[in-house]
Amino acid sequence: MEVETDATKQIRDEELFIAAESGDSSVFMSLSPQQLTKSLTFRNEDGRSLLHVSASFGHSQIVKLLSSVDESKNVINGKDDEGWAPLHSAASIGKAEVVEVLLTRGADVNVKNNGGRTALHYAASKGWLEIAQLLLAHGAKINITDKVGCTPLHRAASTGKTEVCEFLIEEGAEIDAMDKMGQTPLMHSVICDDRQVAFLLVRHGADVDVEDKEGYTVLGRASNDFRPALIDAAKAMLE
Repeated sequence: MEVETDATKQIRDEELFIAAESGDSSVFMSLSPQQLTKSLTFRNEDGRSLLHVSASFGHSQIVKLLSSVDESKNVINGKDDEGWAPLHSAASIGKAEVVEVLLTRGADVNVKNNGGRTALHYAASKGWLEIAQLLLAHGAKINITDKVGCTPLHRAASTGKTEVCEFLIEEGAEIDAMDKMGQTPLMHSVICDDRQVAFLLVRHGADVDVEDKEGYTVLGRASNDFRPALIDAAKAMLE
């Protein structure tokens, strides 16, 4: 009977996916270089690699191990069934260390998923300032649009992430960028009734008179109790 040694032991992808999800790096450290290389080709039922899964759960040590293999350049920008690359997942959950590892190992900072969104769209919508800074430092396009025409500033404005809005504007985000509905980040903030973001955008010169494709202006989109304060803020900018 042939004895199964560490070198010949069959690695089971189910076990590795469980380890990637739980963060058990010892399982990966026990693999031979050949086994580690082979593991990069495994995919789960969502089309995700082990690098995807470990990045999705923020396990930086496993991400470092997997991305240190020469062959990792073939999977670092690999996409799952929704078009998400590992970088999208790491940015979305707010794991700056994982984002940095992926970027230094060759992740495409402007890779888009099926919705046309980049990692910066997710950092912006979740309010992860440090990650937005990291992505821009690595060449993220600040005015890149998704399938509905939204820029990262649109995403930050629609989720009330004031600090990230301020940062994006300071870094050159187009304040009156229009999505496919003709709506600007200011319109998004007004529709969401987010006064803090709306006032911030007005202070930075956002146009309150712009009309969307349905013929509504920013003021037209504002609720009755919000409109007077918005008018006052716009007037203050003109004085």
